[in-house]
Amino acid sequence: MVYVSLQSPTDRDYSYELRIAHLYGDLMNTYGDNGNVLMLKYVAEKLGARVTVDIVSMGDELIPEDYQLIFFGGGQDYEQSIIAKDLPRKRQSLETYIHNDGVLLAICGGYQLLGQYYIEAGGRKIDGLGILGHYTLNQENNRFIGDIKIENETFNETYYGFENHQGRTFLSEDEKPLGRVVYGNGNNGEDQTEGLHYKNVFGSYFHGPILSRNANLAYRLVTTALRKTYGQDIALATYDDILSLETPEEYKDIKSKAEMSQS
Repeated sequence: MVYVSLQSPTDRDYSYELRIAHLYGDLMNTYGDNGNVLMLKYVAEKLGARVTVDIVSMGDELIPEDYQLIFFGGGQDYEQSIIAKDLPRKRQSLETYIHNDGVLLAICGGYQLLGQYYIEAGGRKIDGLGILGHYTLNQENNRFIGDIKIENETFNETYYGFENHQGRTFLSEDEKPLGRVVYGNGNNGEDQTEGLHYKNVFGSYFHGPILSRNANLAYRLVTTALRKTYGQDIALATYDDILSLETPEEYKDIKSKAEMSQS
């Protein structure tokens, strides 16, 4: 049964609404992925959005038009094998959401399961959703563990993180990496790529969680979702502005200035 796990305070005035689906948030949360949801909520509220986060898990229907942002976290092989049995019922909804430019962040196991398949540590092949073209192979007696830094040339942004994965993921021709590896291993330790970027889908092996160390990426995800919902010309505070905002009143002042600059 879909249930609300987080909501914004009700004693404030909001300009926007942002509904987030946390896919399998009760199972795929091995590496502190709740921190990513909290960061999305924090940034969205700074931008004047009332946030509702739903856990959409085993047996639940995912209604794509109900959400402006989806988060799909990571898990161990055991949890991934469990949800792999339920995922096919959500495939059509996720495919519709993704190809309609819905904003989605997938970490580790969630990232792998959006692709064609992955080979778990024991050698068993687990089918993914097949919505995206990447696939994941295993390694014998090795894991990619340690700090990692990547550079995203499209956005001219740098992201920092910590990787801990046994899988080696290879992107398809229509997928771009989230970034090029400066140091660390990345997707597979071979081609200097890390993560993926396809339409408004972002995937990564960064744990920790990724958005607590990379608020610029959280800002990009939230603003993309809000502009897709309310229009590209809506007035939103800049990334530098929201870092210094303390109260809703300060946000309103920033928003008024942004609106005046567009008039």
